[in-house]
Amino acid sequence: MAAVLAMGEGATLSHRSAAALWGLLRREDGPIEVSVASRGGRAQRDGIRVHRPRSLARAGSFPAVTLRSNIPVTSVPRTLADLRGVVSPRLHRRAVRQAELAGFALGPSVSGDGTRSDLETDFLAFCRSHRLPLPEVDVQLGRWKVDFLWRRARLVVETDSYDYHRGSVSFEDDHARDLDLRRRGFAVRRYTGAQIRNHPALVVADLREILSRTDRSGGSSAS
Repeated sequence: MAAVLAMGEGATLSHRSAAALWGLLRREDGPIEVSVASRGGRAQRDGIRVHRPRSLARAGSFPAVTLRSNIPVTSVPRTLADLRGVVSPRLHRRAVRQAELAGFALGPSVSGDGTRSDLETDFLAFCRSHRLPLPEVDVQLGRWKVDFLWRRARLVVETDSYDYHRGSVSFEDDHARDLDLRRRGFAVRRYTGAQIRNHPALVVADLREILSRTDRSGGSSAS
């Protein structure tokens, strides 16, 4: 709040600082980012990075500025749009993903891919680059939510990373899920980021072998 007040009337928290306030990205050391429309507000101050967009007006049905914890801040759609020009594509995808998970509206200029991690996003890109049929993403199968589903082939793929699957509880949950899904007739595959990066031909061959069985047999629906 102090940084916004220091910049005078019409100033609002924005960009990476707004993303941190909304919980879309982690807080980082560095200047607080504030937007002031046009040439209004005060001069640059130490510890504050000032952005001067042409306008902070409402875009369609989405406001550009709102309040969070009584702090003037760019709305989630505006924050995501602003981030595109100042962070890496990977960080921008992460912010969009967090907004989706939190249930925030993304706005007309931003679209998500439905994934829950960078590795899931990488796997979708992997499927596209190797011209594999695209799966459904984050699908509920009974009591389990699976990363990827090829419904006709009854194939489930889980993309595993240390951050999301470490610890004994996660280990046991993963194996309980796999056992239950196999008993229900699903083929289950787990691929790590290292396998996708370092052994793509093996992963592609494994997937194509299972998917080709469906083409030969005619397949069946999943539920």
